[in-house]
Amino acid sequence: MARKYGFLKYLPDRVIERLVLFVSPKIAGRITGIVSPSGETTEGLLIGVGLTPRQFLELPKEIVYKKLVRAVEMAKENGAQIVGLGAFTSVFDDGGITLAKRTGMAITTGNSYTVATAIEGTLDACDRVGIDRKAATLAVVGATGSIGRACAEVMAPEFGRVIVIGRDLVRTEAVAAEIPGAVASVEISDLRQADVVVTVTSSESDLVLPEHLKQGAIVCDVSRPRDVSVRVAKERPDVLVIEGGVIAVPGKMETEFDFGFPQGTAYACMSETFMLAMLNRPESFTLGKTVSAEQVREVQEMAHKLGFKLAGYRSFERAVEESQIERVRAARQAAVPVGG
Repeated sequence: MARKYGFLKYLPDRVIERLVLFVSPKIAGRITGIVSPSGETTEGLLIGVGLTPRQFLELPKEIVYKKLVRAVEMAKENGAQIVGLGAFTSVFDDGGITLAKRTGMAITTGNSYTVATAIEGTLDACDRVGIDRKAATLAVVGATGSIGRACAEVMAPEFGRVIVIGRDLVRTEAVAAEIPGAVASVEISDLRQADVVVTVTSSESDLVLPEHLKQGAIVCDVSRPRDVSVRVAKERPDVLVIEGGVIAVPGKMETEFDFGFPQGTAYACMSETFMLAMLNRPESFTLGKTVSAEQVREVQEMAHKLGFKLAGYRSFERAVEESQIERVRAARQAAVPVGG
């Protein structure tokens, strides 16, 4: 908001939040130039909903829905056939189910491709950091939830050992029983055994702290709000934290609004919406708080067909630099005894 309206940077956050309550959704910019190698194309709009994450969590639901419905109507009025929910619009209430019913519009949260690229990014990071996956331990926090379970199911065959961590031991043991070689735990401290951690819970507070992590570990945080404390970035330079993938969009994508990524790249959730449009599939592909392993595999196939590729990682909303990866690789090598 301060980038768009410079004078707002002089006002307290709470004052800005009160002001934006009176601002209707706005078209922030157009998206053009998306073309697959085989010729599929799409174009669209970025629509801004002027609410902060705190407002999504604290305001009466009907106030939020009024803005979201108007944003979807605006998309429809401008010729859109499918709407992708980004940032906190995708996790609000029931994850788009009610919004789709109220508007009659095809809506996707983009979470299937978010999970797919989190998995792809984590496996790619293992290779770059020098982790031998077949000799390494994977831990999945929040494995009793649908997204955590999908991550565990898809990633487990890549690793020598798998720990699934949940709050309820009975439910966690039930998940572990369906994943060959997995063991169940309710102790977050068991993350110290893991070379690779994927965390996806509904916790509203920091769950993964600096003292929980093994030297040279990779952590992929799929949760919003984050499960990984910002302290990890400050206190554990030997650990690589990623939050999902930065996607290279095929063609020469241009946007009129700076959403923080280099030109030609996008969030995975945005890319899922692009792909469905390019394939002429105006359908609610990912709705609600669930993602299945089948959806993850299907969206991976879409991406391969259309030329969407992983372009890098992001961590605490910033691009991960090569120096960070090299630092973790060095820390990992220092932690592994040589010659027995």
